[in-house]
Formats: sequence, C-alpha cells, structure tokens
Amino acid sequence: MPSFHCGSAVELENHKTAYIKDKIGEGGQGTVYLVELEGRNFALKWYHRKINNGDKFYRNLAYNIDFGSPSELFVWPKYLSLKIGDEYGYVMDLVPERYKCFSDFLLTKEKFSSISVVINAALNITNAFRELHRKGFSYQDLNDGNFFIDPNTGDVLICDTDNVAPYGDSLGIAGKARYMAPEVVRGIKAPDVMTDRFSLAVILFRLLFLDHPLEGRRTLCPCMTEELEQKFYGKYPLFIYDPLDNTNIPVRGVHCNVIRIWPLYPQFVRDMFIRAFSQPCLKREAARPTDNEWQILFTRLRDCVVTCPCGGETFLDLDSEESECVNCGMKIPRPPLLYTKKYRVALFPGTKLYKCHTREETDNYNCVTGAVIRSQNRPGVWGLKNLSGDVWTVKTRSGESVEVPSGKVMVIVKTDSIDFGNCVGKVEANRKN
Repeated sequence: MPSFHCGSAVELENHKTAYIKDKIGEGGQGTVYLVELEGRNFALKWYHRKINNGDKFYRNLAYNIDFGSPSELFVWPKYLSLKIGDEYGYVMDLVPERYKCFSDFLLTKEKFSSISVVINAALNITNAFRELHRKGFSYQDLNDGNFFIDPNTGDVLICDTDNVAPYGDSLGIAGKARYMAPEVVRGIKAPDVMTDRFSLAVILFRLLFLDHPLEGRRTLCPCMTEELEQKFYGKYPLFIYDPLDNTNIPVRGVHCNVIRIWPLYPQFVRDMFIRAFSQPCLKREAARPTDNEWQILFTRLRDCVVTCPCGGETFLDLDSEESECVNCGMKIPRPPLLYTKKYRVALFPGTKLYKCHTREETDNYNCVTGAVIRSQNRPGVWGLKNLSGDVWTVKTRSGESVEVPSGKVMVIVKTDSIDFGNCVGKVEANRKN
C-alpha cells in the first residue's frame, strides 16, 4: 500500500493532482482522506487491499464517472486516480457537517426535528433511487451507513456509490446483513434492481419507525449465528406485523420505537409496509412496491400533515370528520380538501402545494406552487396563495370565474375549483373558515 502522508501527491486520470491533507476515516474496503484539488477540498477513497474483480471494479468506476450522477443526492465519484500497482482510489465531494449519518438516528445519537423532516427525507431517498433505476443502475449495497441526513430539513446525501453498477452487472458485493433481500441472503441471486426494492423498503421502515421490519419476538436470541441469519433474513423471514402470523411481533421493552410509532401513522402507510414485507413480496420480487409507488405514498402522507394548535405536527385522517392530535389528543376538524388527479391535500394553514399537485405532467415534489395562509385581520379566514408564477383560474361557489395571478390569494371557503393551467383541482369545503 502507498505510504500517504500530509502533502503526498495522488495523480488522477484527468492529468490533475490531488494532495493529501489529512485522514478522515478507515473501513474494511479502504481509507478516506481529505485532499486538496485545484484549491478546493474533496474526499479521496483509496482501496487499501486487492478487490475482487479489481479490474472490473476499476472499469465500472470509470464508466460511472463518465456517465455522471443520476441525481444530485448521490455523492458520486468525480475523478479516478491512476493505479499504483493494483491499488487505486477516486475523488468525491465532501459531506457537509450539517448532514448526520443515518446510523446515528437509529442509535438515537441524532433526532429529527419534526414529522415533516422524516417525510421529506423519505421523499428524497425514494426520488434518488427512482432516478438511479431510471438511468439503468442498481445500487446493490443499500444499508444504514449509506445515508447522511440533515435532521432539520430532511435533505439527504447518499454515499458509498462505488458499488453502483449498470443493470445486469455484478461486482461481487452481496450487501450488508439485515438489509439484503432474502434471495441474496440465500445466495441464489446477485443484487440487482429488484433486490434494491427490498433493501429500500427496509431503509424506509427504519427511517419512519426506528426499528427493523423483520426483528421481533422470534429473532431475540443470545447470539446471532450465521445459521440464524440465514433463517431469519433468508429462508424464513417474517414481518413483525404480518397480519397472518403473529409469532414475530415486537416485544415491549425491546422494540420500543416501533411499538410507539407504528399506530401513529395513517393506515395507508401501514398497509404499504404490510404489503412490502408480506410473504408474497418476500418471496416474489416482482410484487415488491416500486420506487414510484413509494414516491406517491410519501407525497400523499405529506399532504395530510398539519400543525396542531399545540405546536406539534400530526396526521389528519382525510376520510373522517375529525382527527386526534398524536401529541396532545386535541380533536381537529377536517379542513377543506383539494382533489387533483393523483392527490388529496388538506388545505390547512401552513400546507404547501407543489408542482406534482398543480402540473399534471410532472411528479416534482420539491417546487412549491402554493401555500395556505391565515388572514392577518381575520385569522379564521384561510386563503390559498398562488406561488406558481402562472395565472390560476378560480371558479367560485357563486359561479364566477376569477383570475388569480401569482402572488395573489383566493379565499378557500369561496372556491369551488381551480384551473392550474393543465389540470383542475376541486375544493371540498367541510368547514367555515
């Protein structure tokens, strides 16, 4: 292995030179260094042992660099080093300090600031993997160490992308225990897009419920041997809330997080995880929820989150006349609802509309196009502010047609429908406001 020290030069394939400044960390595959390249700081991952399929691994890194990152959320390889013997490395961006490792959230070293932040993180993760898969790649090694999340915003960065490969290619990486799909655990299949779907479901479950979907009563044992891992995660995996078999239910005093959090989420969210870890999905990969289904689910979940007068965030049951705050128990009457082709949004003060709601041809969940606000003079009157940059055409309950330019507000209780330009939303007013 090369003897790197402060000031050591690492030659790159693009004929540039990175200079070692410090060691950041070390793992099983290699060492990560802080390096300077053309006046900027980056990270260099250097593989300090011979890698299986080393030449193929190197060529795959080169291909990924040429292709470019499928999403800005991936900390993608930027530059490949020249080889020194059989060893090499690659340069990538540094992860800013505001991002915390997902593993720290699971260990309660870090906490999310709100429910909305968790949902935003879930949306970012599902969107990143949807883009990855759309571009023809599979990740192959999804686990809690791959994700860095801002606890105050839900912004996500995904690291360890050196194992990402095009469809059909396998780099010999099986994955990390407890995150691999059952067929990978059993050794009957190499990781691919379908096994990514399983691993993604595990990540999302752990993100929301801070426990593992397959670890309940029957997995409690003094020592987790390789044979037991094969049994619990490969041959006979069982969801902790399997509706047909309760032999692996969570244990009080052990699986405290999921016992507390599971009942708080709306039934449609629980139903999706029940489906994702049902026996058909554990055994038949084609039945697993797709990236797009997760995207729609978490957009739908965000649409029913409101801030209770107590100051805490809670979920509204949009099928009931009132909902109970998960923090204080206060009864919250159902607000007006906006119905679009795919979504149903609670028009409660603080709620935002996004392009996916107001532009039928896009699934952009980030760009804000509207916001529900209270009247400054009459707090009981709620309005929807157009932030889209387009003119909306509103049909009032009295039958008038009114144009609402960007920056202007319509009174929700007076609104029957909104023409956003290429789709129409129907307003169902359930209360006076």
